[in-house]
Parts: sequence; C-alpha cells; structure tokens
Amino acid sequence: MNTQSFYTRQMLLRYSRQLVAARRLARYDQLLGRSARHAPEEAEAKRRAMVERISREIMENLIFSGSDNPVVQEVQARLSEELGEEYIFRYPPAEQDFQIFRTASEGGEVELSQGEKQAVMGQLWDLTLRTVDATML
Repeated sequence: MNTQSFYTRQMLLRYSRQLVAARRLARYDQLLGRSARHAPEEAEAKRRAMVERISREIMENLIFSGSDNPVVQEVQARLSEELGEEYIFRYPPAEQDFQIFRTASEGGEVELSQGEKQAVMGQLWDLTLRTVDATML
C-alpha cells in the first residue's frame, strides 16, 4: 500500500510541475506576442477597433472643437483636396446639431443641405479611417 501511494504522489507531483510549466510557457508566449501569431484575425479585429476608436475621436475633435492636432489638420486638408472645396465645421452652443459650411467663391459661407452634409460626413469618415490606418503601426 505504501508503494502504490508513493507512485501516485510522484505522478501527481510530476503532473503538477507540468501544469506549472505549461502556465509559465503560456505567459511567456503572451509577453512575447506569440499569441497574436496564433490568432491573426483576433489581432486584426483589435487593430481595426482601435483604428475606429481613434478615427471617431479625430472626427469629434474636427467637428466639435476644431483641434490644432496635426492629424486633424491633415484630414481637413485632404478632405478639401478630395472634394475640391473647403469646409468649415461648427457646433453652435444653442443648436442641437452641428453645421457644415462650404466657402463660397464670393468669400462667404454657404450651409450644406442635409443630403450634402451626409455625403461630406461619409467622405470624412472614410478619409479619417484611411489616414489613421496608414499612421498606425
């Protein structure tokens, strides 16, 4: 009976050491970034979510606060290049919705209609996504 319990204890100790070693290896793999190689679609999904979150923040900075951030300025300049006109984004404090104005050739500003506003916002979102995706590592 003593012999059998000795072998059982030895087997359980060995199994316990193997579990600890497996946990340690998994932790090292995670620290070295090998887990991303095992699941590339998971890493791509995380990256895509990060790009969308940063793009949303850049659009909010552009629309609501007119930030001096270089990426925001680059997006605004590219939007003007792609659409051929310069746009001004305003969020008046008393209004419920933001406004987009196009600079007119006479020097004034013309407010966009709802359809034009949606088209500009769609173009702005695509442009922001592309810009952030290109600048992220």
